[in-house]
This record gives sequence, structure tokens and C-alpha cells, in this order.
Amino acid sequence: MITEPRIPDPDGFYAALLAAHEGRTDAQSADLNARLVLLLANQCADQDLLLACIRAAAEDTTTTTAP
Repeated sequence: MITEPRIPDPDGFYAALLAAHEGRTDAQSADLNARLVLLLANQCADQDLLLACIRAAAEDTTTTTAP
């Protein structure tokens, strides 16, 4: 599993992702995220890798919330 950044323009990608969520309700944003995950998973098409990514994401405890 590759964990180091490889997106050529991460800021541009993030801006596009945020723009896709503009004007959507929380439920619509959640649906968009789910569709995006499934589309990206289909691009990968490696079941073992996808399952490893699910496990890694589920174990991630580095995310913090703002006070």
C-alpha cells in the first residue's frame, strides 16, 4: 500500500473536492463521498489492496478534531 503523497497537485485536487461539495446537504455530501470512494476503488481493482486500505483507514487514530 502506497502511503506517501503522489497527487501532482494536491491543493488543486482538494479545491476541486471542496467545490464538488458546495451547496450540498450533509446527506448529499456523504453520497458524493461514497460514490467517489467506489469509483476510485474500481480504478484500483485490487481486492486485497482495497481491503488493506479499509483496515488502515479504520485504524487511523492520527485524525484530531478542532476544539
